[in-house]
Amino acid sequence: MFPRRALLLAALASPALAQTGWPERPIRWIVNFPPGGAADTLSRILAQAMGGRLGQPVVVENRPGAGGALGADILAKARGDGHLVMMSSAASHGIGPVLYRNSPYDALGDFTHVRLVGSFPSVLAVNPELPARDVAGLLALMRARPGTISYGSGGNGTLNHLLGQVFSRAAGVEFTHVPYRGSAPALTDTIAGNIPAIMESLPIALGHLRGGRLRPLATSEAERSPALPDVPTFAEQGFPAATASNWFGFSLPAGIAPEVVARWDAEIAALLADPGVVERFGAIGVRPGRLGPAEYTGLVRSELDRWRAVIREGNITAE
Repeated sequence: MFPRRALLLAALASPALAQTGWPERPIRWIVNFPPGGAADTLSRILAQAMGGRLGQPVVVENRPGAGGALGADILAKARGDGHLVMMSSAASHGIGPVLYRNSPYDALGDFTHVRLVGSFPSVLAVNPELPARDVAGLLALMRARPGTISYGSGGNGTLNHLLGQVFSRAAGVEFTHVPYRGSAPALTDTIAGNIPAIMESLPIALGHLRGGRLRPLATSEAERSPALPDVPTFAEQGFPAATASNWFGFSLPAGIAPEVVARWDAEIAALLADPGVVERFGAIGVRPGRLGPAEYTGLVRSELDRWRAVIREGNITAE
């Protein structure tokens, strides 16, 4: 059953949409990260479920690069186009605009943020051959072998990148970041033992963790993940500064007609309440989002403030 609010929004939007003829052509859904990552997985679940609801095809298009900035810039330059959408994220809209010196877009002014889609923790994991079974064990190795323990992530400017640096600073150890072009190659190298550790989003790492190909040491949210109930958080292990959620939301370019925004909000809200989607999200450790346009925009604003302070205090850079 769809939420009453979602049905009401759809009903209110229908007359205006009939007048404008929206949607008039296929929907382009931009994923600003490579295939196989969390943004790609969540986008494809929703795009597939959207099916014929809009009366037009929904085409998922991967446009990765620069921590999500390249794909986000496509939307930023498409003001007023209600047929172009994206999965916004902590990386592209909470971190990148305050991490990169010359961000090509305004994370608030160039977008219409519609709804929080979901959130989940990051996981610090190691190759099983590494003799570390918790954060304390990893720190002991790092102090015994200064400068030799590195961690991979899906790229510069991602939440996983910054979390590793926040942890490194809080622990007072050198934890060298190795950026990859997406999660898949970072995971491959960690599993192969080419790098000892990885900071990765839970949905992407979960299968490898359950299969024993990686050993989880800590998760990043304030509470333990139901998907990994036996893995303690960073805060539980003495590092509350490394508490953060990966969040993903649904966004449009700026300048979209209110009735189109209302229709998108209703459709995404309905999908996030659909039992089939909830089940698929839960299977990969994702909690469906509940924030609408105003609340989600507020989240983006607060995350920009938080990561701006972290970047300044830690003198963190990424080119």
